[in-house]
Amino acid sequence: VSGAIRVRAAAAERELRERVIATARAMNASGIHRAKAGNVSARRREDGFDGFLITPTGVDYERLAPDDIVAVTCEGEPRGRLAPSSEWRFHRDIYATRSDAHAIVHTHAPFCTTLACLDRGIPAFHYMVAVAGGRDIRCAPYATFGTQALADAAVDALAGRRACLLAHHGMIAIGADLERALRLAVEVESLAETYWRALQVGEPATLPDDEMDRVLGRFAGYGQPLPQPPQETA
Repeated sequence: VSGAIRVRAAAAERELRERVIATARAMNASGIHRAKAGNVSARRREDGFDGFLITPTGVDYERLAPDDIVAVTCEGEPRGRLAPSSEWRFHRDIYATRSDAHAIVHTHAPFCTTLACLDRGIPAFHYMVAVAGGRDIRCAPYATFGTQALADAAVDALAGRRACLLAHHGMIAIGADLERALRLAVEVESLAETYWRALQVGEPATLPDDEMDRVLGRFAGYGQPLPQPPQETA
């Protein structure tokens, strides 16, 4: 029986590795990312492992194979033949502090990055800003890439939110699975583009807090539910 369980666990892990690669490639295909500077991860708690699977550093997504994806424990110990993304620290800390996060997408999406280079978040200029879970989308203060300082800033900016910008850097989106994390990243980039275009005319008006609260309430029960991520086993 234990052998059969190990076989199923190995198959499930390989499938998750393949989905991480597919999501990384979809970032580029969707236009929210170029080249290989971003990263993607998925939480994994199975077969005695507690941590996440993440894209490696410095490898073109089109060249990735399942064995190239790096397992990182919740203590920050990498397991794999390649080094993990240099941003593994904020992935680790987001998973540690957010039980709702099962996948993370980090990109240098052009319009999000443009706003981030101006130290601007995205205010409630459009009701769809609530898709990220709050009244606005914050911009975390600048910290050097790959550092604990950046991880701390990202966790703070994501408090009560599912997405944030990183000053002079890019953006992060989290989700209950890879599909939802990527979908949110695309939506936030679309909002960033619309906000940037509005700024070319002037500073857009923003919706009041009580209206954004109403929108958040309506979003809570809006649309068709997606399948829930599989239950993890210790």
